[in-house]
Amino acid sequence: MTDKLTVSVLGTGIMGAAMTRNLARAEHTVRAWNRSRDKAEPLAADGVEIAGTPAEAVEGADVVLTMLYDGPATLDVMKQAAPALRPGTAWVQSTTAGIEAIGDLAAFAREYDLVFYDAPVLGTRQPAEAGRLLVLVAGPSEHREAVTPVLDAVGARTVWTGEDGADGSATRLKLVANSWVIATTAAAGEVLALSKALGVDPQDFFDAIGGGPLDMPYLRAKSGLILNEQLSPAQFAVATAAKDARLIVEAGEENGVRLDVAAASAERLERAAAQGHGDEDMAAAYYASFDEQH
Repeated sequence: MTDKLTVSVLGTGIMGAAMTRNLARAEHTVRAWNRSRDKAEPLAADGVEIAGTPAEAVEGADVVLTMLYDGPATLDVMKQAAPALRPGTAWVQSTTAGIEAIGDLAAFAREYDLVFYDAPVLGTRQPAEAGRLLVLVAGPSEHREAVTPVLDAVGARTVWTGEDGADGSATRLKLVANSWVIATTAAAGEVLALSKALGVDPQDFFDAIGGGPLDMPYLRAKSGLILNEQLSPAQFAVATAAKDARLIVEAGEENGVRLDVAAASAERLERAAAQGHGDEDMAAAYYASFDEQH
Protein backbone atom coordinates (compact mmCIF):
# COMPACT_ATOMS: atom_id res chain seq x y z
CA MET A 1 0.00 0.00 0.00
CA THR A 2 1.26 3.45 -0.89
CA ASP A 3 1.53 5.87 2.00
CA LYS A 4 0.09 8.65 -0.21
CA LEU A 5 -3.65 8.70 0.27
CA THR A 6 -6.74 10.54 -0.81
CA VAL A 7 -7.95 12.21 2.38
CA SER A 8 -11.19 14.11 2.88
CA VAL A 9 -11.38 16.63 5.71
CA LEU A 10 -14.82 17.72 6.87
CA GLY A 11 -14.52 20.84 9.01
CA THR A 12 -11.82 23.47 8.49
CA GLY A 13 -11.99 25.62 11.61
CA ILE A 14 -8.92 26.47 13.71
CA MET A 15 -7.80 22.86 14.06
CA GLY A 16 -9.24 21.38 10.88
CA ALA A 17 -7.58 23.94 8.62
CA ALA A 18 -4.17 23.36 10.20
CA MET A 19 -4.55 19.58 9.93
CA THR A 20 -5.62 19.92 6.29
CA ARG A 21 -2.53 21.95 5.43
CA ASN A 22 -0.25 19.39 7.05
CA LEU A 23 -1.91 16.57 5.13
CA ALA A 24 -1.29 18.48 1.90
CA ARG A 25 2.33 19.15 2.90
CA ALA A 26 2.74 15.41 3.42
CA GLU A 27 1.78 15.10 -0.27
CA HIS A 28 -1.54 13.38 0.27
CA THR A 29 -4.34 14.26 -2.11
CA VAL A 30 -6.62 16.35 0.08
CA ARG A 31 -10.20 17.45 -0.44
CA ALA A 32 -11.83 19.69 2.17
CA TRP A 33 -15.33 20.88 3.00
CA ASN A 34 -16.56 23.42 5.52
CA ARG A 35 -20.08 24.61 6.26
CA SER A 36 -18.88 28.19 5.67
CA ARG A 37 -17.02 27.74 2.41
CA ASP A 38 -15.13 31.02 2.81
CA LYS A 39 -13.22 29.48 5.73
CA ALA A 40 -12.07 26.62 3.50
CA GLU A 41 -11.19 28.63 0.39
CA PRO A 42 -7.72 29.79 1.60
CA LEU A 43 -6.65 26.12 1.68
CA ALA A 44 -6.75 26.04 -2.12
CA ALA A 45 -3.41 27.90 -2.07
CA ASP A 46 -1.95 24.83 -0.34
CA GLY A 47 -3.10 22.50 -3.11
CA VAL A 48 -6.30 21.42 -1.37
CA GLU A 49 -9.42 20.86 -3.46
CA ILE A 50 -12.40 22.65 -1.92
CA ALA A 51 -15.60 20.66 -2.16
CA GLY A 52 -19.08 22.13 -2.33
CA THR A 53 -20.81 19.38 -0.34
CA PRO A 54 -19.78 16.68 2.16
CA ALA A 55 -20.67 14.00 -0.41
CA GLU A 56 -18.45 15.64 -3.01
CA ALA A 57 -15.63 15.82 -0.47
CA VAL A 58 -15.65 12.12 0.47
CA GLU A 59 -16.08 10.64 -2.99
CA GLY A 60 -13.21 8.24 -3.66
CA ALA A 61 -11.51 8.95 -0.34
CA ASP A 62 -9.25 6.43 1.37
CA VAL A 63 -9.65 8.22 4.70
CA VAL A 64 -12.29 10.67 5.94
CA LEU A 65 -11.23 12.96 8.79
CA THR A 66 -13.89 14.90 10.70
CA MET A 67 -13.07 17.96 12.83
CA LEU A 68 -16.40 19.63 13.45
CA TYR A 69 -18.02 21.48 16.37
CA ASP A 70 -19.60 18.57 18.24
CA GLY A 71 -21.11 15.11 17.93
CA PRO A 72 -24.52 16.07 16.50
CA ALA A 73 -22.88 18.33 13.90
CA THR A 74 -20.55 15.50 12.91
CA LEU A 75 -23.40 13.01 12.55
CA ASP A 76 -25.38 15.49 10.45
CA VAL A 77 -22.45 16.11 8.10
CA MET A 78 -21.67 12.41 7.75
CA LYS A 79 -25.31 11.75 6.87
CA GLN A 80 -24.93 14.33 4.10
CA ALA A 81 -21.79 12.52 2.94
CA ALA A 82 -23.39 9.07 3.15
CA PRO A 83 -24.36 8.66 -0.55
CA ALA A 84 -20.69 8.89 -1.57
CA LEU A 85 -19.09 6.86 1.25
CA ARG A 86 -17.45 3.64 0.10
CA PRO A 87 -17.70 0.55 2.32
CA GLY A 88 -14.38 -0.10 4.01
CA THR A 89 -13.33 3.57 4.08
CA ALA A 90 -11.42 4.55 7.21
CA TRP A 91 -13.06 7.30 9.28
CA VAL A 92 -10.77 9.23 11.62
CA GLN A 93 -13.17 11.09 13.93
CA SER A 94 -11.26 13.91 15.68
CA THR A 95 -14.12 16.09 16.93
CA THR A 96 -14.38 16.34 20.72
CA ALA A 97 -17.82 14.80 20.64
CA GLY A 98 -18.44 13.45 24.14
CA ILE A 99 -18.97 9.87 25.26
CA GLU A 100 -22.63 9.46 24.27
CA ALA A 101 -22.10 10.99 20.84
CA ILE A 102 -19.18 8.68 20.08
CA GLY A 103 -21.59 5.77 20.42
CA ASP A 104 -23.92 7.39 17.88
CA LEU A 105 -21.07 8.03 15.45
CA ALA A 106 -19.77 4.47 15.80
CA ALA A 107 -23.28 3.18 15.06
CA PHE A 108 -23.33 5.25 11.88
CA ALA A 109 -19.95 3.79 10.92
CA ARG A 110 -21.30 0.26 11.37
CA GLU A 111 -24.36 1.08 9.28
CA TYR A 112 -22.20 2.22 6.36
CA ASP A 113 -19.42 -0.35 6.86
CA LEU A 114 -16.77 2.26 7.69
CA VAL A 115 -13.64 1.46 9.72
CA PHE A 116 -14.12 3.74 12.71
CA TYR A 117 -11.30 5.43 14.62
CA ASP A 118 -12.10 7.62 17.62
CA ALA A 119 -9.17 10.05 17.36
CA PRO A 120 -9.45 13.32 19.32
CA VAL A 121 -6.34 15.46 19.50
CA LEU A 122 -4.59 17.41 22.24
CA GLY A 123 -3.16 20.76 21.25
CA THR A 124 -4.16 24.19 20.05
CA ARG A 125 -3.60 26.32 16.95
CA GLN A 126 0.21 26.51 17.12
CA PRO A 127 0.95 22.78 17.54
CA ALA A 128 -1.78 22.00 15.00
CA GLU A 129 -0.13 24.27 12.43
CA ALA A 130 3.25 22.69 13.17
CA GLY A 131 1.89 19.14 12.90
CA ARG A 132 2.80 18.60 16.56
CA LEU A 133 -0.55 17.49 17.97
CA LEU A 134 -0.89 14.55 20.34
CA VAL A 135 -3.38 12.16 18.78
CA LEU A 136 -5.37 9.91 21.11
CA VAL A 137 -6.88 7.09 19.09
CA ALA A 138 -8.83 3.89 19.46
CA GLY A 139 -9.61 1.57 16.57
CA PRO A 140 -8.86 -1.82 15.02
CA SER A 141 -5.16 -2.61 14.78
CA GLU A 142 -5.55 -4.65 11.60
CA HIS A 143 -6.38 -1.47 9.66
CA ARG A 144 -3.91 0.90 11.33
CA GLU A 145 -1.62 1.03 8.30
CA ALA A 146 -4.47 2.71 6.42
CA VAL A 147 -4.66 5.63 8.86
CA THR A 148 -1.10 5.88 10.21
CA PRO A 149 0.09 8.22 7.41
CA VAL A 150 -2.77 10.58 8.27
CA LEU A 151 -2.05 10.49 12.00
CA ASP A 152 1.65 11.03 11.35
CA ALA A 153 0.94 14.06 9.17
CA VAL A 154 -1.13 15.88 11.79
CA GLY A 155 0.57 14.79 15.00
CA ALA A 156 3.96 14.45 16.63
CA ARG A 157 2.84 11.44 18.65
CA THR A 158 0.01 8.93 18.56
CA VAL A 159 -1.25 7.23 21.72
CA TRP A 160 -3.39 4.16 21.09
CA THR A 161 -5.99 3.70 23.81
CA GLY A 162 -7.79 0.60 22.57
CA GLU A 163 -8.93 -1.62 19.72
CA ASP A 164 -12.54 -0.43 19.56
CA GLY A 165 -13.29 3.16 18.61
CA ALA A 166 -16.88 2.67 19.75
CA ASP A 167 -15.90 2.16 23.39
CA GLY A 168 -14.92 5.83 23.76
CA SER A 169 -11.57 5.18 25.42
CA ALA A 170 -9.81 7.90 23.43
CA THR A 171 -12.63 10.38 24.01
CA ARG A 172 -12.64 9.63 27.74
CA LEU A 173 -8.92 10.35 27.94
CA LYS A 174 -9.44 13.57 25.95
CA LEU A 175 -12.13 14.74 28.39
CA VAL A 176 -9.83 14.07 31.36
CA ALA A 177 -7.01 16.03 29.70
CA ASN A 178 -9.32 18.88 28.72
CA SER A 179 -10.65 19.13 32.27
CA TRP A 180 -7.11 20.02 33.35
CA VAL A 181 -6.62 22.48 30.48
CA ILE A 182 -9.90 24.28 31.19
CA ALA A 183 -9.38 24.41 34.96
CA THR A 184 -5.84 25.75 34.55
CA THR A 185 -6.95 28.41 32.08
CA ALA A 186 -9.77 29.51 34.39
CA ALA A 187 -7.36 29.73 37.32
CA ALA A 188 -4.93 31.83 35.27
CA GLY A 189 -7.71 34.29 34.42
CA GLU A 190 -8.84 34.56 38.01
CA VAL A 191 -5.28 35.19 39.21
CA LEU A 192 -5.00 38.14 36.84
CA ALA A 193 -8.48 39.43 37.68
CA LEU A 194 -7.75 39.33 41.41
CA SER A 195 -4.38 40.99 40.82
CA LYS A 196 -6.17 43.81 38.99
CA ALA A 197 -8.77 44.17 41.72
CA LEU A 198 -6.18 44.27 44.52
CA GLY A 199 -3.72 46.49 42.72
CA VAL A 200 -1.04 43.78 42.51
CA ASP A 201 1.38 43.83 39.59
CA PRO A 202 0.99 40.40 37.91
CA GLN A 203 4.76 40.30 37.41
CA ASP A 204 5.20 40.30 41.19
CA PHE A 205 3.12 37.11 41.30
CA PHE A 206 5.14 35.49 38.52
CA ASP A 207 8.39 36.48 40.24
CA ALA A 208 7.15 34.99 43.51
CA ILE A 209 6.38 31.57 42.02
CA GLY A 210 9.17 31.60 39.43
CA GLY A 211 11.21 28.40 39.31
CA GLY A 212 9.15 26.72 42.02
CA PRO A 213 6.57 23.92 41.98
CA LEU A 214 3.69 26.39 41.50
CA ASP A 215 5.14 27.75 38.28
CA MET A 216 4.17 26.28 34.92
CA PRO A 217 4.69 27.26 31.27
CA TYR A 218 0.99 26.97 30.45
CA LEU A 219 0.08 29.50 33.16
CA ARG A 220 2.55 31.97 31.71
CA ALA A 221 1.44 31.34 28.13
CA LYS A 222 -2.26 31.92 28.81
CA SER A 223 -1.56 34.88 31.10
CA GLY A 224 0.62 36.39 28.39
CA LEU A 225 -2.25 36.27 25.89
CA ILE A 226 -4.38 38.29 28.31
CA LEU A 227 -1.74 40.79 29.44
CA ASN A 228 -0.50 41.41 25.90
CA GLU A 229 -4.01 41.52 24.42
CA GLN A 230 -3.23 38.69 22.00
CA LEU A 231 -6.52 36.83 22.30
CA SER A 232 -7.11 36.81 18.54
CA PRO A 233 -6.60 34.73 16.53
CA ALA A 234 -7.64 32.13 19.09
CA GLN A 235 -5.47 29.16 19.92
CA PHE A 236 -8.61 27.47 21.28
CA ALA A 237 -11.82 29.51 21.19
CA VAL A 238 -13.99 30.42 24.19
CA ALA A 239 -17.14 28.99 22.59
CA THR A 240 -15.49 25.64 21.84
CA ALA A 241 -13.99 25.44 25.33
CA ALA A 242 -17.43 26.11 26.83
CA LYS A 243 -18.85 23.21 24.81
CA ASP A 244 -16.04 20.92 25.98
CA ALA A 245 -16.50 22.01 29.59
CA ARG A 246 -20.17 21.03 29.43
CA LEU A 247 -19.25 17.63 27.97
CA ILE A 248 -16.85 17.14 30.90
CA VAL A 249 -19.53 18.07 33.45
CA GLU A 250 -22.03 15.72 31.79
CA ALA A 251 -19.52 12.87 31.74
CA GLY A 252 -18.93 13.35 35.45
CA GLU A 253 -22.64 13.45 36.25
CA GLU A 254 -23.34 10.31 34.24
CA ASN A 255 -20.66 8.49 36.21
CA GLY A 256 -21.54 9.74 39.69
CA VAL A 257 -18.86 12.44 40.00
CA ARG A 258 -19.56 16.09 40.75
CA LEU A 259 -17.07 18.34 38.97
CA ASP A 260 -17.52 21.75 40.59
CA VAL A 261 -14.50 23.38 38.93
CA ALA A 262 -15.53 22.20 35.46
CA ALA A 263 -19.09 23.43 36.04
CA ALA A 264 -17.89 26.84 37.21
CA SER A 265 -15.47 27.01 34.28
CA ALA A 266 -18.29 26.27 31.85
CA GLU A 267 -20.30 29.13 33.34
CA ARG A 268 -17.31 31.50 33.11
CA LEU A 269 -16.70 30.59 29.49
CA GLU A 270 -20.38 31.00 28.60
CA ARG A 271 -20.43 34.38 30.35
CA ALA A 272 -17.36 35.49 28.40
CA ALA A 273 -18.99 34.36 25.16
CA ALA A 274 -22.11 36.38 26.02
CA GLN A 275 -19.85 39.41 26.51
CA GLY A 276 -18.69 39.02 22.91
CA HIS A 277 -15.51 36.96 23.40
CA GLY A 278 -16.76 33.67 21.90
CA ASP A 279 -14.30 33.66 18.99
CA GLU A 280 -11.33 34.78 21.09
CA ASP A 281 -8.88 32.49 22.84
CA MET A 282 -10.28 30.63 25.83
CA ALA A 283 -8.05 32.76 28.06
CA ALA A 284 -10.62 35.51 27.40
CA ALA A 285 -12.74 33.87 30.11
CA TYR A 286 -10.70 36.35 32.18
CA TYR A 287 -13.31 38.97 31.27
CA ALA A 288 -16.04 36.95 32.92
CA SER A 289 -14.63 38.11 36.28
CA PHE A 290 -15.96 41.59 35.58
CA ASP A 291 -19.53 42.78 35.29
CA GLU A 292 -18.72 44.81 32.21
CA GLN A 293 -16.33 44.19 29.36
CA HIS A 294 -12.86 45.61 30.03
